[in-house]
Amino acid sequence: LRRRCDIAGKRLSGTGLAAEGRVLRAVLYVYHSRLLRHRPYLALQQVEQCLKRLWKMNLVDCIETLAGLIPKKNTSQGHAECLVPSQPMLETVALKVLGGCKLILRLLDCCCKAFLLSVKHLCSEEFILLNTVASGLLSRLWFVIQYRCVLHSLMSLYGMVLTSLHLVSETQQMPYIKGFTFPSDISNFLGVNVSSEMKKQKARMLTTKKPTSWLKKLIQTMPVAEVGKKRNFATCTSAVKNCSIPCPADIGEPV
Repeated sequence: LRRRCDIAGKRLSGTGLAAEGRVLRAVLYVYHSRLLRHRPYLALQQVEQCLKRLWKMNLVDCIETLAGLIPKKNTSQGHAECLVPSQPMLETVALKVLGGCKLILRLLDCCCKAFLLSVKHLCSEEFILLNTVASGLLSRLWFVIQYRCVLHSLMSLYGMVLTSLHLVSETQQMPYIKGFTFPSDISNFLGVNVSSEMKKQKARMLTTKKPTSWLKKLIQTMPVAEVGKKRNFATCTSAVKNCSIPCPADIGEPV
């Protein structure tokens, strides 16, 4: 149980997830007064709301507290006694893990929808700067959660917490959360097959139509610097200004 707590805590408190969250908040702050009714911007707000709720749960602190209450030495003696986490503590952690899994599923779904919206508007050459940043940010955030197996580690932790909860409750009944039955299978509680759902979202994100045609035209018009020499910034700026592709109003002003 302590090992599962350590794995889940490290994956939740990883630098990648926190960094993407800070970038997302910064992007929303910059575009707040300019794109209040833009659909990708509203989808980004839903992603940020899920992240904010996940951090406000203090799930990492709760898991670390549980890990600190687990005895570090195995007592093999028959009449030996040791302190173990109480039933209220285990019930609280189990409930928070269930809520955290639901929130992460919602977060992944919002990331997928917001990514598809950003790419759609990027193909329409609308708000190029925002949608380019948003599509890269959302894909990184989705793959950070998926690659680090954050959801799977929480599901494994719940199974161990539930087993410990049954053992502790048999020793001393101290029910804390009443009127709620902890599910024995977390997959049924979540209502989806996590592996198949992740594969579907990944397929949707990878097979989305990419705005490659006009991006290639834009890149081809820019001069290529020689190897070992610095790029002439004035030449690049003039090349972008003289590009045949009309630059739309991006962040409220012509770019």
